[in-house]
Formats: sequence, structure tokens, C-alpha cells
Amino acid sequence: MACVLIVDDDRSFRESLVETLAGLGHQTLAAESGKQGLSLIERGGIDAVFLDFRLPDTTGLDVLREIKRLPAGRGIPVIMLTAYASADNTIEAMKLGAFDHLAKPAGRAAIERALVEALRSGGLSMGVAAVAKPGEFVARSELMREVVKLIGRTAATDATVLITGETGTGKEEVARALHQHSARAGKPFVAINCAAIPHDLLESELFGHVRGAFTGATSTRIGMFRQADGGSLLLDEIGEMSGDLQAKLLRVLEEGAIVPVGAERSVSVNTRILAATHRNLAEEVTAGRFREDLFYRLNVLQIHVAPLRERREDIAALAEHFLALASDPPKALSAAARQKLEEHAWPGNVRELRNVIERATILARGARIEADDLGFASRGPVSAASQTADTLPAALAQLEEAMIRKALADSGGNRAEAARRLGIHRQLLYAKLRHYGIEL
Repeated sequence: MACVLIVDDDRSFRESLVETLAGLGHQTLAAESGKQGLSLIERGGIDAVFLDFRLPDTTGLDVLREIKRLPAGRGIPVIMLTAYASADNTIEAMKLGAFDHLAKPAGRAAIERALVEALRSGGLSMGVAAVAKPGEFVARSELMREVVKLIGRTAATDATVLITGETGTGKEEVARALHQHSARAGKPFVAINCAAIPHDLLESELFGHVRGAFTGATSTRIGMFRQADGGSLLLDEIGEMSGDLQAKLLRVLEEGAIVPVGAERSVSVNTRILAATHRNLAEEVTAGRFREDLFYRLNVLQIHVAPLRERREDIAALAEHFLALASDPPKALSAAARQKLEEHAWPGNVRELRNVIERATILARGARIEADDLGFASRGPVSAASQTADTLPAALAQLEEAMIRKALADSGGNRAEAARRLGIHRQLLYAKLRHYGIEL
């Protein structure tokens, strides 16, 4: 039997939680304000705390900070409760040392599971008392809420993180959230797509070069590792990196120093590495295409981002988020349009959804988007397996062409600027233009 403190100003919920915990065999104490809750903790004897985010005299996060500072509060696992779940408050709570974060109304099974795990942990957490500027991150499904919790725990460390998931699932957004909620938030976040740059140029892009290092090197370039010094560097699609460059990256991770192309001396860097890939790197290691030692150095912590078809609760929320970005004032979704979005298989994941919403915003004549405006989502419900097997290459090609055309339009036809917006090298953009027959 444990002594559990409930801090919540909602009387009906508080009494319901007391009844649930008593039914599980635990003793309970209840407080309706942060001040009252802290007073009870100072008396000692509390084994776990359920803490609401919104209190009449303060915020749950402020109470959580105070609990971690109190001698009697150290080691007590705190489970946060909120009726207004968001990625930002979850991340901040986990950073500050909360053991878990439950959305109201929380069922008996979820409460029991969280409490059992919290008591078993002895209150151990990876949190630190740091507050970062919140970023935009949409998470409504349980799968993505678990990702958000991992971001909160992982952001408080300086460990290397491997982010996995299908193309277009939002791996870069996860990386940005990790950076924005870390102690490095005030320093640069730099992202590079390893698949978008020719292998012979990628080393120079990453490590920089000295003047005269190769033909065309008319000036010294510092490279992305040094651009991100003090901050974070995302190596997107790292599974496409060549073997010789993998060896050089491994040396950087082990020594904390880079050697610019053509240089004789190494340069120390303090850059947190975040890597992302749609490939199964363990299988790539077995096949001999990826270094095993580098895989283990990158895979210190792993965050997997599920495909959109497995987290349909996020679809409407993401669509509304993209609508707010695409128009001012944002257009609304009709019930039929929302249903059509939620039934679609989304082989291109979040990236495809954003493209669909941008296109529908342009095509919709009124202030509301109807089902007929969702041209890319016209096939309706399809099994994920058949959709991926039959149409994924065509869907991705269609999406890629649309993105290229939009980048060119947004940049006024400037191909160098369009390549920068797309995050790819100019030579690759030129090849794509020829492939799709796009003329300027």
C-alpha cells in the first residue's frame, strides 16, 4: 500500500481518483491548490503524486519544480494530469522530472499502470529544471504522445539520438523539438539531407574545406559541423552515407573533432548529433552496407515516428495546423472533408497531408474546404499494405514534383533558392527538373 497525494482543484475528478486509488488498495491525501499540496509533501510520507497542470493559485509545472527542490520531495514520482494535453506541456513536464503525463479523463487501467510503474521506479527520472521556448508540434494520438514524452526525457540529455520512421512522418520536426527543448536551444540547429548531396561533396559540406583543397575550392568553408557548434546537427537519411564517410563520422563522434578537407589539423567541435533514417539500420549492418560500430554510436537513444496511417487521431489536428499556416484567416474543414482525410491511407505521411491541405486551400472557393477539394485524397480507404505496394512510388513522385514546383514558385524561379528551400543540392534539383520536364 502506498500513500498517494492528489493535487487537483476539480472536486469531482479528485473524488473519483481517490475512489479509484482506494479501490487499488492505496491510502490517499487530497489537495485543491498547489500551496496545500506542497504543505502536505513537506510533512513527509508521500510515495507518489498525481498533479494537475491547472491550479487556482499556480501552475502544475511550478509545483513540480518546487517538489523537486524540497528535501521531502526528492525521489517522489510525479504523474501530471491535464484536460488540455499539448506536446509542449508534456515535453516541459518530462524535462522537469515528471514520471508520466496522463490526459483527462484517465481510465482506471491507465492510472493503475502509471502508478505501478512510478512506485517501481523509485521516482527516478531524467528531468532537469530548464525551460525552453516551445516549438510547434502536433500530437493527439497515444503513439505520438509517447514520442513527445521521449522528446522531453531525451532533450534534457546531450546524448546522440537516432530518429527512425518512414519518409514524410516528421522526423525532422522531432529533431527540431529535441533541440528547441534542450539546453542548446539558443545555439544553431542545422539540418542536412545526406541523400540529397553527391557523395564527393558531402564530406566538404559536413566538415568544411580549406582554400585549394580541390578544384573549385577558391575559399575556405567551415562546414555544417562548425556551423552547428554549440547546437545540434541533424544528419537526415544517414543510411545513404557512403562507407568511407561513415568511418570519418565515427571518428568525429569518438574524438569530438573534425578534419576539414585539405587541412592538416583537426578542429574541436561541440555539436550534438541527431540522425534520422527511413531505413532499418540493423538490417543495413547485417547486409554490410552500414558500419556496425557507427550504428551503436548513433543508436544511444532511439525515437521511432509511426506512419500517419497508424495514428489517425493526429490527422485532423495536423490538417487544421496546416490550414492555419496556409491561409489567414484559416479555412475550415467540413465534416465530409475531415472524414475523407481520416479514411485515406497516406502513403506519403505527414508530408503528403501538408501538400493536400495547401492544394485544397488554393482550390477551395469559399471559407470552408469540402471533400471534393481534396483531390489527392480521392481514393478513400485503402489497406496500408496494398497502397504501399501498388502506388507508393507514384504517390511519392507526384508529391516530389509538387514540392519542387511550389519551391520554384515561392522563390520566383530562382533555382538556387528553390534548392535551399527543399534542402537539396542544386545539381540534384537540376536532375529532378529534367526528370519531370519542368522548364523555367
